[in-house]
Amino acid sequence: MSIEISETIKVIMEMTAMMDPEDDYNTIVEAEEKIKASRAQKDKELEEAHANLKALSKNLEVARQSAKRPKSVPSAEVHAATVNELDDSKLSLAKSISDAENLLASQEAELAALKEEYQSLEHYDPATEHEKDLDGTALRLKIYRGMGFDIAMNDKNQVSNVLVRSQSGDVHPVSLDVDQPQTEYTHQLWKLAAS
Repeated sequence: MSIEISETIKVIMEMTAMMDPEDDYNTIVEAEEKIKASRAQKDKELEEAHANLKALSKNLEVARQSAKRPKSVPSAEVHAATVNELDDSKLSLAKSISDAENLLASQEAELAALKEEYQSLEHYDPATEHEKDLDGTALRLKIYRGMGFDIAMNDKNQVSNVLVRSQSGDVHPVSLDVDQPQTEYTHQLWKLAAS
């Protein structure tokens, strides 16, 4: 055992020369300072990361708020329904406008026709037109009928006899003969009419 102790002491002595407590102390102090500096650096980085996290969280909240649809703005479904309703209204208005334009065009055409008719009526003389329309023969026949004389036609559309209505209301037929003079006919017709 004594050999072991002596060897142990010898090793300790050799080790003592290698061990310098001041050197170890300086190494420990230096290591502690590095640890403190490293910890301070990490704390600083952690604070910066915390500050960045707070700023990013604030930006995220602002972005969320701005991404939210305001209450005054309708939802996508309501917006789509409103757009469809406005499209239907637009089509209805377009049809109404088209109908109104068609009505206007027809009324303008009618107005033009009425203006043209007005112009023609302005130059129209009813008395002259009536004179043109009246046939002198037809007028004379009407006067004769009013006096009681009426003409009967045969199937060849020629005058065959004269019907005379007398004042008493009797009707007398007088056949026309080409050989008899006109004055005799006239005298006979007036005589029958007066009876």
